[in-house]
Amino acid sequence: MMKEEFNSRKELSHAGSQSGIEDIDQETLAKLYEQSFQTFQEGEVVRGRVVYIAPEYVVVDIGYKSEGIIPIDEFKDHDGNVNVRVGDEIEVLLEFHDDDEGVVYLSKEKAEKIKVWDEIVRVFEEDGVIKGKIVARVKGGFTVDIGIPAFLPGSQVDLKPIRDLDALVGQEMEFKILKCNRKRRNVVLSRRVILEKEREAQRAKTLAILEDGKVVEGVVKNITDYGVFIDLGGVDGLLHITDMSWGRVGHPSEMFQIGDSIKVMVLHFDRENERVSLGFKQLFPDPWKNVAEKYPVGSRVKGKVVSIAEYGAFVELEKGVEGLIHVSEMSWTEKVKHPSRIVSVGDEVEAVVLNVDTERRRISLGLKQLTPNPWDIIAEKYPVGTIIEGKVKNITDFGVFIGIDEGIDGLVHISDISWTKRIRHPSEVFQKGQVVRAKVLNIDKEEKRFSLGIKQLEPDPWETIGERYPVGSVVSGTISNITDFGLFVEIEEGIEGLVHISEIGNTEKQDLLQSYQLGQRVEAKVINVSPQDRKIGLSIKKLMEEREKEEIDRFKTSSEDGAIKLGDLVQPDNKSE
Repeated sequence: MMKEEFNSRKELSHAGSQSGIEDIDQETLAKLYEQSFQTFQEGEVVRGRVVYIAPEYVVVDIGYKSEGIIPIDEFKDHDGNVNVRVGDEIEVLLEFHDDDEGVVYLSKEKAEKIKVWDEIVRVFEEDGVIKGKIVARVKGGFTVDIGIPAFLPGSQVDLKPIRDLDALVGQEMEFKILKCNRKRRNVVLSRRVILEKEREAQRAKTLAILEDGKVVEGVVKNITDYGVFIDLGGVDGLLHITDMSWGRVGHPSEMFQIGDSIKVMVLHFDRENERVSLGFKQLFPDPWKNVAEKYPVGSRVKGKVVSIAEYGAFVELEKGVEGLIHVSEMSWTEKVKHPSRIVSVGDEVEAVVLNVDTERRRISLGLKQLTPNPWDIIAEKYPVGTIIEGKVKNITDFGVFIGIDEGIDGLVHISDISWTKRIRHPSEVFQKGQVVRAKVLNIDKEEKRFSLGIKQLEPDPWETIGERYPVGSVVSGTISNITDFGLFVEIEEGIEGLVHISEIGNTEKQDLLQSYQLGQRVEAKVINVSPQDRKIGLSIKKLMEEREKEEIDRFKTSSEDGAIKLGDLVQPDNKSE
């Protein structure tokens, strides 16, 4: 149908040209005659002029003996609109000509592609750059429209990995051509090569201006636990975490993010190794310069708790200045196991300045100093010898704690509970909450110890033991313990004397348990007394020997007087208690 319509139009055009041939001068006829013999090669790109637009094709005059036709679809955009007008000059490809039909078949699209390929080859051979638009993500990279589809590998997109690759789609950029194969219609592009050249040029420029103390601008490239790497323009510098702020920085990410543009100071530039140390806090005044004057020892300050460790809490007094409240400075009376029991991060607290060390950048603070030290007045309030009354707050293996004042407890050691009783554990005598009386024995403010005694409420029975039980006196008591080396005899409550096995008499090599029993009452003679050692030495043997001597003496006396008969001597002795 298109051929028939084209032939019909050609006949009309030919007839019209014949009717008007008389109006054409000889020169024009000569040119037309020469053009009628002009030859074109198939596959050649030529220029032509649009002379007619039909519903299915466009007629283009290329100066050949026959006009050419191009399908109308080659002139339509995405919305179906025809973007061509009569008189437009365009480049077309002569695909082939049908002499029998008198039709020349042309292609505008193929001419454009040939032109694009010519440009691609030129750019590739001249090592130039070409503009293109990233149109889609594909396996291993992107498709780029440079007039024809080209491939951009993912490794050639940028100098560094890109997290959001989809964001590149639709962007127009310049590229280098890495590979170009016209026969296979294969083109490989690179953006990285361009960036590397730009970076190298920028690097040389940056290295030329870097010097210690210079303030430069850069972009945060990478963040680690110990610092931030800054791209200064082809040269990377390290901003260490200790040079970020005069104050505390937990992690570099608290201050900077990748992509941030910041100003930094060059602290040291190792030109030989091309290493750059940077500082950020150095751009601001050092707050520690006047700390001693601003926070004198003894002054009260306010701040916020910013960190807690096992040994104390750090308080920010101002940006870049922190003080430490040691756990030992939190309470006069309570043994604080962990600072979190007293303060929390974020708390606004008041404290007293205890010490300032500007060289080491340390300020020691105290919480307990806000109130009077109760240990300073406790000695005046309860001098040694004072009798106090309080409740048992705690019972341990070694003694009893009695509440004195708020936060202050006194200790009654197990050895100060009784002068005479053997107490295995204080719980045998006391219960929690029980009200007891005790005497103040000693107060140690430095060690925060308050010593009490209960037995001291009564006189020490051992102080008068020598008067009550002099050497040579006879005592009576019950056996409280039987050992391999002798008998313990309780002569009064809590007072025991020892009858050594050598002082029992006629008991060598015998088992004491066979001769004596616990609780048995015996008499013995006091042979030594040591109040300092709280010991009394007793002897049954000496008492028996003394009594035998008395009997013999009495017998002798009676015998001389004739008062004793022979029968009296052989009669058994009366049993003694």
